[in-house]
Amino acid sequence: MSAPALQNPRTKRQLSRSNFEQYSWLFMRLSGVVLIVLVLGHLFIMTLLDGGVHRLNFAFVAGRWTSPFWQFWDLTMLWLAMLHGGNGVRTVINDYANKPRTRLILQTLLAIAVILIVALGTLVIFTFDPNLT
Repeated sequence: MSAPALQNPRTKRQLSRSNFEQYSWLFMRLSGVVLIVLVLGHLFIMTLLDGGVHRLNFAFVAGRWTSPFWQFWDLTMLWLAMLHGGNGVRTVINDYANKPRTRLILQTLLAIAVILIVALGTLVIFTFDPNLT
């Protein structure tokens, strides 16, 4: 008695996108490592140094964002967190949305949300005015 033949688990659509999925997998690993450094550094600076959370207020953020270094730090953290999280949610949508139309709608909504949050966050970081009158 011989074992039944197994079918290939991948469809043609999945096979043609395998390079994208490979780069997506690699991005998740690399961005995760960078995010660990950025987020732990952010938490250490914000909560443990110079009096901790009691010094956090509008003036502290205004002073911090006058430095291009901190603008770049926060911008990198925002972009990587949103792209990392969006990529993770995209993977979940691909795994659990069975109908192609549902998958398309959910991925479109996700892309719009990620683009909108990244654009607004970038705008806030670079156009922040500490002199509100």
